[in-house]
Amino acid sequence: MKVAILDGIKNLEIKDSKKPVPKNDEVLIKVAYVGICGSDVHYYEHGRIGDFIVDSPLILGHECSGEIIEVGSEVKKYTIGDKVVVEPGYGCNTCDFCKKGQYNLCDKMTFMATPPIDGAFAEYITYKEDMLFSLPESMSLLEGALIEPLAIGIYAASKGKVQPNQKVLIQGAGCIGLVSMMACMAYGTKNITITDVLDVRLQKASDLGAKKVVNIANETLDENNFDVVIDCVGLEGTMKTSIDHSKKGATIVLVGMGSDSDIKVNINRAISKELQFQTIFRYKNIFDIAIKLVEEKQIDLKSIVSNIFDFSDIKNAFNYVIKHRDKVTKAVIKM
Repeated sequence: MKVAILDGIKNLEIKDSKKPVPKNDEVLIKVAYVGICGSDVHYYEHGRIGDFIVDSPLILGHECSGEIIEVGSEVKKYTIGDKVVVEPGYGCNTCDFCKKGQYNLCDKMTFMATPPIDGAFAEYITYKEDMLFSLPESMSLLEGALIEPLAIGIYAASKGKVQPNQKVLIQGAGCIGLVSMMACMAYGTKNITITDVLDVRLQKASDLGAKKVVNIANETLDENNFDVVIDCVGLEGTMKTSIDHSKKGATIVLVGMGSDSDIKVNINRAISKELQFQTIFRYKNIFDIAIKLVEEKQIDLKSIVSNIFDFSDIKNAFNYVIKHRDKVTKAVIKM
């Protein structure tokens, strides 16, 4: 089979590899679509994200869907021909975090496309049946590949305890900002302001229903008293904005990891406003909820896709995303 191997910074090549064989509790999936995540681009461009370093050849990609073409002898929930979404991480199932359902915090977490674990930019992958989710007939495999980022947005909205008619600020109108906005709308609020520095992203947010968009590169955010702030950027400036523009007693949800250095904040101001801080790391127990919201037409995932590239053009796809950040909201690889 063909796989895309990252073997050094910006050295991404399609190569031949042995087709995997599923273990007894695994299925073999013919991959259909894989989203290009910001983490994939970061590994491609810089070779690392924080302490995660690409020091050996790695297959990127973790936002994926496909069709089952073979099942292991112990697989009970799935059969050949089933269309599925892959939740790309699973824990050890024995530690305290896993037993409490907080498997996203498992110290032994296995997560696709996180060194040294290979990802989904491959014609075929094997995966455990426990972390697969069936796609309803009404949903496409393209939508299935976008369930993973949507899960982050839903988790962020749930951590913020977003309620109908609340006033919400979302910082960052990239893919995660957009799905967070869509999740908040599904939770019942349409009073959403979203910020970014790229007009194409803000236009997409406006098209999808944002009440107000602000290009903070040349505009001032003149509103205050937000009930919930979801920071999908993670820089010192956005942290300051979160604190300054929240109402007293508001909830700030920290999603983005945009800074590798310490961030200085006015903690006294946060204390005087009795702000509630929440953080999220990936997601947990969200995929079934995400699929249901898309199936019920409460969220239109296709609307965030700006570019679809063929697998044979994957290196150009990554370079295009880097070079044309002002044109891309979400790029997807068709396998």
